[in-house]
Amino acid sequence: MADIAQTAAQPPAETAAEAGPRPAARESRFRTVVATGVGNALEWFDWNAYAIFAPFLAAQFFSKTDGLSAILATLAVFAVGFAARPLGGFLFGWIADRRGRRFAMTLSVGGAAAGSLLIGVAPTYGTVGAAASLVLVAARLVQGLAHGGELPSAQTYVAETAPAERRGLWSSLIYVSGTLGVMAATAFAAVLTSLLAPEQMNAWGWRVPFLLGGLFGLYALVMRRRMPETEVFENAASSAARTDRPRMWPAIVAHRKQALQIVGVTAGLTVVYYAWAVYAPQYAISNRGLDPAGALWAGLAANVVFLVALPAWGALSDRIGRKPVLFISSLGMTAAIYPLNAFIGPHAWQLAVAMAVAMVFVAASASIAPAVYAEIFPTHIRTVGVAVPYALCVATFGGTAPYLQTWMGAEFGEAYFTGYVAVLLLISSAVVASVPETRGRALR
Repeated sequence: MADIAQTAAQPPAETAAEAGPRPAARESRFRTVVATGVGNALEWFDWNAYAIFAPFLAAQFFSKTDGLSAILATLAVFAVGFAARPLGGFLFGWIADRRGRRFAMTLSVGGAAAGSLLIGVAPTYGTVGAAASLVLVAARLVQGLAHGGELPSAQTYVAETAPAERRGLWSSLIYVSGTLGVMAATAFAAVLTSLLAPEQMNAWGWRVPFLLGGLFGLYALVMRRRMPETEVFENAASSAARTDRPRMWPAIVAHRKQALQIVGVTAGLTVVYYAWAVYAPQYAISNRGLDPAGALWAGLAANVVFLVALPAWGALSDRIGRKPVLFISSLGMTAAIYPLNAFIGPHAWQLAVAMAVAMVFVAASASIAPAVYAEIFPTHIRTVGVAVPYALCVATFGGTAPYLQTWMGAEFGEAYFTGYVAVLLLISSAVVASVPETRGRALR
């Protein structure tokens, strides 16, 4: 009777479930979100600081005899970092699918921190000559390897942690945290160029964001070591331990259609992102004559708009589906790109408005890409299956965007690069039509 009375006194299982997660579970989830977001933000900070500080890096790591050649060489090194991303995607994707998402994310943020610190302490061209350029290339390769593994690992981690009915909203965390990293890098540049004289910026000011980014990256590494592994991966790993684990390459070949879909969807959208979200202020400074501080503050304001739009688009995709939101992004930006490019003039507010409108369209696809990619791949190859095609695409199209924008503008005129972006966006729209609707799909 005592046992019956004790059982009766306990709340039913349904009531406990309806009460929501326990405080300990909520605290653990909060720590998980913070660790994922902070590490991702810092890695984006390190990565995009290079593009934002490209004019200063050109003066420090290359010969000053030809300013345009120095800028192009600096942007070429930017693209070299992207070339390492596919290898990083494969390496860290393999680690994530074999050893766990948390382990891969911890390694990737450590690599990013090391690359950033190396740039921060690197000798300049005036000190060691061409060897300075080699050090810069080495640092970018390390960052490329790390970033190639960070994004797909973090995307997979968030997608597997999120409830299926809110996966679109949760997946926006990746670009929300990444945008905070971009904004921090932009704010550093704006503050430094506002407070320091040009001589001070060229002497030591450009080193500050790389040193701080590296140090904070080491802090993120410690945070990630304390994160729990996802239940989806643990269940899959437990099942694989009882059966033969599928071999990776045959599994990737079997899902080649999904890999090609990732490339097609990503191609136009990554070019737009790097052209408008990352490099637009620097391009406006170099080609439209904008004041550096004003252009950087305009970029910061536009990224605030991007930050607000991301969770809104993610939540909308949980209601109306992924494909309508992807179409709004690609087709909407195709229609807007020429007017927005023409709107940019000699004033910083024009750049801010043009960037803000572009960022609203870019946010639609960026917010849900992690959810879409995770939902079309099975657990045992989810990370590497996304990482390799995604990294190849970003390296091919995103990494070359700043260089092509500068080169095409100088050789043929700005309209040619704008047309190139519009064509890629139309290709992305066509591929979106072939992707199945995955809203609410259970991860398998």
